[in-house]
Amino acid sequence: MATPFIFSRLNVFAQELNKEPVVINAGVGGNTTVDMLARINRDCLAQHPDLTILMAGTNDMNSKKYIPLVQYEKNMRSIIVKILDIGSQIILMPILPAYEPYLYTRHDKSFYEPEGYVGRKTEINSLIKNLASEFRLTFLDMHHIFEMIGNIGEDPDSLIQNEANSGKTDGLHPTQNGYRIMAVAIYECIIQNKLSHERVICLGDSITAGGYPDYLKKLLSTN
Repeated sequence: MATPFIFSRLNVFAQELNKEPVVINAGVGGNTTVDMLARINRDCLAQHPDLTILMAGTNDMNSKKYIPLVQYEKNMRSIIVKILDIGSQIILMPILPAYEPYLYTRHDKSFYEPEGYVGRKTEINSLIKNLASEFRLTFLDMHHIFEMIGNIGEDPDSLIQNEANSGKTDGLHPTQNGYRIMAVAIYECIIQNKLSHERVICLGDSITAGGYPDYLKKLLSTN
């Protein structure tokens, strides 16, 4: 005859099996890697994630708080090492493609000199990919996914916000469909690579804050 203790342990075991993953949105609008380093202890490390999804660099290269590539690399290395030191796995993603004409409503073209917008984006994304290889991180090429299916431009079905689908000359942030596609791609990456996902931190800027973590949580909860 089973004792109350055994029934109690079975109940706890069943709860653990049915426990939904925790997905924390640690995206903050306007953040550069400098800002993320300043809050990483509170918003990431102290949360004890077993998986951290990291996308950083859009503001480093596109905002008035521009961070030169050499400093960006130092910051990214520090962020990665801190996360690895607590035993968290990492999915590292490059920055997304943007609609270049809209960027010049934010900045003069001279802001991107001497390399130009495309050159600057290529440099930063190449660096991100190299860091993933060096640290043996899972690399998810979200830039390529958006380039292939995103129709980046001024059409209503663009996955990046524009006047036709949002009423704004944005050019940087995903639409809700864009966020859904991000979540699906991240979910498939987690499952295919058999990554831990009981406690997930999504660390980034406004692109992270905007919504993919909510969609990701729904997908992981069904797995």
